[in-house]
Amino acid sequence: MEFNHIVSDPEILGGKPIIEGSRISVQLILEWVASGASVQDIVNEFPHLSSESVKEALLYASLFMKNDILIEIKTSAA
Repeated sequence: MEFNHIVSDPEILGGKPIIEGSRISVQLILEWVASGASVQDIVNEFPHLSSESVKEALLYASLFMKNDILIEIKTSAA
């Protein structure tokens, strides 16, 4: 799969994947979504980003979650 909006440069944020032309990392996009932000909320906060680039960041992150490594997470006892 080709990503037109996601780049990685060792000189920017230590090489973390970012939205091209910004210093907005894929990780930051995920953090915003996890805290309840919509794609439109993110674009409103960062008007230099397009909704397409934000959606691509989410897709990029989801594709890299497809792996065979499972990390055990402790759950709270109910």
